[in-house]
Amino acid sequence: MTTNEELLIGLVSVSDRASGGVYRDEGIPALQEWFARAMASPWRVETRLIPDERPAIESTLVDLVDRLDCRLVLTTGGTGPAPRDVTPEATLAIADKVMPGFGEQMRRISLEFVPTAILSRQVGVIRKHSLIINLPGQPKSIRETLEGLKDKDGKQIVAGIFAAVPYCIDLIGGPYIETRENVVKAFRPKSALRSKAASGS
Repeated sequence: MTTNEELLIGLVSVSDRASGGVYRDEGIPALQEWFARAMASPWRVETRLIPDERPAIESTLVDLVDRLDCRLVLTTGGTGPAPRDVTPEATLAIADKVMPGFGEQMRRISLEFVPTAILSRQVGVIRKHSLIINLPGQPKSIRETLEGLKDKDGKQIVAGIFAAVPYCIDLIGGPYIETRENVVKAFRPKSALRSKAASGS
């Protein structure tokens, strides 16, 4: 691993209708826009638009992690209680470890806005040396769960989940990720921090 190694991010939108061309997918564009604002270190994406089919979701996640070596994979869609919502089941099926804090924090954030957030079943898992997280399907909810909640002066009220992602990727052997703190501040213990010079920025 080099200090300025590029982070390869897999972005997966799970939607029968969007993958079938009924309407335009909004999840992947929202994520690409967010990463363009948030990331201060090198990154690129692999994108997939697939239907709500468990075998397709499982094989896509395995391909992104095992073949392409995406160290971070984010999915949007398919996390509700409806019969076709099977993204969490597919994600858990290919997982080596479950990281329950991600789902807990996403629901905590969303509950600030809507009581139906308790119906969301997002999960976070580790597969090999990669972190996989199920995100909500709506662009506004995606941004809120990644960034957290801030007051009108920009002070953080509730931490977003992405604050913990860079250190998690450190711990599983991925590249050292730096963020733009005005969007989301990555949290690391002092012992895990690198100087700006050492991290190549």
